[in-house]
Amino acid sequence: MSTPSNNAVVLLSGGLDSATALAMAVERGFNCYVLSFDYGQRSQTELIAAKKVAEDLKVKEHRVVRLHLEDFGGSALTDNSIDVPDHEEEGIPVTYVPARNTVFMSLALAWAEVLHAQHIFIGVNAVDYSGYPDCRPEYIAAFEQMANLATKTGVEGERLTIETPLIDLTKAEIIREGTRLGVSYGLTVSCYQADDDGRACGVCDSCRLRAKGFEDAGIADPTRYITGG
Repeated sequence: MSTPSNNAVVLLSGGLDSATALAMAVERGFNCYVLSFDYGQRSQTELIAAKKVAEDLKVKEHRVVRLHLEDFGGSALTDNSIDVPDHEEEGIPVTYVPARNTVFMSLALAWAEVLHAQHIFIGVNAVDYSGYPDCRPEYIAAFEQMANLATKTGVEGERLTIETPLIDLTKAEIIREGTRLGVSYGLTVSCYQADDDGRACGVCDSCRLRAKGFEDAGIADPTRYITGG
């Protein structure tokens, strides 16, 4: 069995939550190898934001992997014929991307094996979130069990842990924690349909949750909006 390292793979979308999760991994002393995905999403500016956040937090390495989830569609984020809603929806919203977190974490798992990293960080949240099934604690627990069954790393005793430091936090608590850690939230993009300059629409589900989080935290919102931003 090889010697475990202090490496961690961190998933980074360029949004508020993933940037905070990355900062928490950095604070814990991990060598952070950061993974972002160009998966055919509606807004590409979040990938520019991810690059800026990774540079700001001085990670070990940042890779962007190109996927083609738009070939399947089925989500307002990957299919331009489906409008991003400007109001809260009942049930699982149309912005849910089929199997997205499973695909992302599987690729993070592959890189973790190469790096002998026993920790994978993902900024999922089960409190102030959009109702996606792949953000729930029971899903994360099931994936972690699968990861340890399906990999050479797990079979040989280097147990893999899926780290979800934001899972039980409200959006306001996440923002307060990130602010304590020095996260530059002005660099992040959370909007589902930000423009080419990274300005947020202010009406999508992600924008509403983000704005309410800053309001509840009592912290000035640095988000730039298309109207007045």
